[in-house]
Amino acid sequence: MTSTFNIITLGCKVNQYESEAVEELFLQRGFEKASENADIYVINTCTVTNMSDRKSRQMISRARRDNPDAVVAVMGCYSQVKPEEVAAIEGVDIVLGSRNKENVVDLCEDVLQNKGAMDKIIAPSESKTFEELQISNQTEMTRAYLKIQDGCNMYCSYCLIPYARGNIVSRDIGSIVDETKRLAANGFKEIVLTGIHVSSYGKDFGDGSDLIDVIEAVAEVDGIERIRLSSMEPRHITRDFLERMKATSKGCDHFHLSLQSGSDDVLKAMNRKYDTDIYKEKCDLIREVFPNAGLTTDIIVGFPGETDDNHKETMEFVDNINFSKTHLFKFSPREGTRAAEMTEQINGNIKKERLHDLEVIEEKNRIAFLEEQLGKTLSVLIESKADLEGYSGGYSTNYLKVNVAENIPANTIVDVKITDIKNAELIGEIV
Repeated sequence: MTSTFNIITLGCKVNQYESEAVEELFLQRGFEKASENADIYVINTCTVTNMSDRKSRQMISRARRDNPDAVVAVMGCYSQVKPEEVAAIEGVDIVLGSRNKENVVDLCEDVLQNKGAMDKIIAPSESKTFEELQISNQTEMTRAYLKIQDGCNMYCSYCLIPYARGNIVSRDIGSIVDETKRLAANGFKEIVLTGIHVSSYGKDFGDGSDLIDVIEAVAEVDGIERIRLSSMEPRHITRDFLERMKATSKGCDHFHLSLQSGSDDVLKAMNRKYDTDIYKEKCDLIREVFPNAGLTTDIIVGFPGETDDNHKETMEFVDNINFSKTHLFKFSPREGTRAAEMTEQINGNIKKERLHDLEVIEEKNRIAFLEEQLGKTLSVLIESKADLEGYSGGYSTNYLKVNVAENIPANTIVDVKITDIKNAELIGEIV
């Protein structure tokens, strides 16, 4: 009888990519995927917040309840940072870290064959090289994620990721191109280059390799028509980078530049490597090269020591930049980070008020950017039926949801003239 497996994934797009790669490893070994009562459960964990740890533990418990006799393997950031804590959870058989996922099938087979006769396997990663997990197909059939880098050297004062993921490691560009060709052969037209800190790509090679080299190489693959970037470091944005990206004719005009605060005092306390002048300069440069670019960002409110004046500075800065979308978060102390030990922690009610202040600005700017699209023609990759009945929907290159009143097959790229806005989404007609 064929053994079955189930993979439960928490956290970021990198985790989702890695889980799909591990799924392929199981399928290649002859296992069958099961939604319940599986012989093997793999929990790919996240540790970015205390809530992430809690959800990871809940998923482990859920797997154990679903099949008390199953092999339970826990991998990812939570198990990398706190392997002993994870190992102490009832029912856990295997504890892996963030860079040794390629071994999970072998380890699960060993435990499956010797259940009850083996000690727990605890093997957090100490690898300093890129782990060559690969994907030939993905569950999302129009947009494929391609992991090109892992790790982070930034050590922001609020973040555990460098401890969970280690220092930067980059993927060989030949391997990136090979996977891109496989994805293109399976019909994908859009590639999202992802990683923990993609802006750092190539820094560990020491040979001048850079993210733009990856973009240009991927753009040469037949069948790939759009290249999208995950979160970018503002300092990496240069005129040369943007112009070379535009010259490929495949680079999407959407840039996610994490800001975190519009106050220079708070940015310094966060150990961010830029100030607001540098950040605005990069936004202006993007809009010069890509005039209709969508600019999105993240903001943390209520960072320790953030004053009312700091908060006002952030509000004014966010309003001035006019982001197309802003992701807002209340600061949550993370055990093991410097920020958790800082004095002047902000009261929860104050955080809630400051979050609301920024939500008002966020909505105003988001709607304003949508209104700027009226009358323009956008390139849209149709993904599925839209939420609106009788419409097909997809995303523009500048990452806006666009709906058209026609039945268009998924994975089709069409030019759409924007005519209206409904429910904060764009409506248009095919040109």
